[in-house]
This record gives sequence, structure tokens and C-alpha cells, in this order.
Amino acid sequence: MSGIIGKKIGMSTVFNAEGEIVPVTVIEAGPCKVVAIRTKEKDGYEALQLGFGERKEKNTTKALSGHFKKNNLAPSKVLKEFNFSGSEFKIGDEIRVDLFAEGEKIKVKGKSKGKGFQGVMRRHGFGGVGGTTHGQSDRLRAPGSIGASSYPSRVFKGQRMAGRMGYDTVTVSNLKVIKVLLEQNLIIVKGAVPGSINSYVELIKK
Repeated sequence: MSGIIGKKIGMSTVFNAEGEIVPVTVIEAGPCKVVAIRTKEKDGYEALQLGFGERKEKNTTKALSGHFKKNNLAPSKVLKEFNFSGSEFKIGDEIRVDLFAEGEKIKVKGKSKGKGFQGVMRRHGFGGVGGTTHGQSDRLRAPGSIGASSYPSRVFKGQRMAGRMGYDTVTVSNLKVIKVLLEQNLIIVKGAVPGSINSYVELIKK
């Protein structure tokens, strides 16, 4: 499953051949440099480690700086590995957005928008514990009972409660490539992709 790293620019609309409006997402994809090559003999699997974006030297750890300097490359903002088995690439080669073709179906993987700490009504769709009558003025959005009493005398794992919501790894499949703009390093795909504007995503060939 080969692919490249991209940055979500935002959403827009385009007209198709029938004159219908199609919602699309614009992604700045690549150019990605080959930072390391994984081989079966050395690593047990075949893959390419790609770097995307620029990172200042002062903001790079010593371990990462050594990793890039070993191959005479500038530090990259994001590092990801993709399976390019059987491909002839060298360290320093660029992989660009022309890896994909118009009309092709691809997968996009990224982190969904973080919602912070949320209660049970927003996080799980609870309906609340009733109205404001009978002295329940402060219990409208409460979760209610979370378990039995003497038995089992504990709360079961997986009980739906308040907690951190969002910022999960999400993969959206079967997104159609509407247009590839090689000069601008842009790819336009039909529909929405996970993440906020300027978040990093992985574009993967099916």
C-alpha cells in the first residue's frame, strides 16, 4: 500500500461534467523525500520512510538530527512509512502527487478533530435525567447510575462516561480523486477527510 504525506488545506466545491456541485477537500500532498529504506534483510519488512515539510534544526532532537544528517537531508516535519515493495527508490528521491491519477479511489488517514473533555450527553448521546422538577435543578446532564450496589460492587470496564472526545485515528476509504495539480502539489478528492485545517494526513493507494 504505497502513499504519501499531505496537509489538509480545506474544503471547497467544484462542478462535475453534468453541472452538479461536488463537495471536495483540497490537500497539499508532497513532495515527500525518501529518508530511509526498510529492507527484509535488515528490518524484516519492505517500506520507505518518507519525510514531509520543514523543521528547524533547533526544534529537532539530537536523535532525529543524526538520522537526517546521516543521509545529508534537512529535517522533515513529519515522518511516515509506506509499503513500496518492489520499487526502485534511493535516499533523497522525491515522491510527488502524480503518484495518484484522476478518477482513482484512495484512502485518507488522519487524526479527527479533538473535542476536549465532554460529558455523556455530547460524547455518547445520553438524554439526560429528566426535567427540573422535584429538586433536580443540577442533574439535567448527569449520567445517572453507573452500576449495581452490593453486587458486583464495582464499575464494569467500558462503562460509558464523560471523558476525552475526538482526536482519534480515522481512515476514510473510497475517496475519488477529482483532480491532480502537479505544479502546485495539490490533490483534490471528493468528500471530507478527517482532521482540522493544516492537519497532516496520509494518502494511501488502494
